[in-house]
Amino acid sequence: MTMEESLVNVEFLKSSNNFIARIQSELGGMREYRSSSFEEVLEQVVIDLQEEFESY
Repeated sequence: MTMEESLVNVEFLKSSNNFIARIQSELGGMREYRSSSFEEVLEQVVIDLQEEFESY
């Protein structure tokens, strides 16, 4: 039997001219990134999560 535990919740949204990423975790709390480029938002999310889980 496997136990699953949610470590992080990531949400991607698109408003009129911006992409928004919302990240929520126990370690880092809630944070949000915005950019007109999806790739830039995705890169920010990846960097943030790498830094968070290196210390986990």
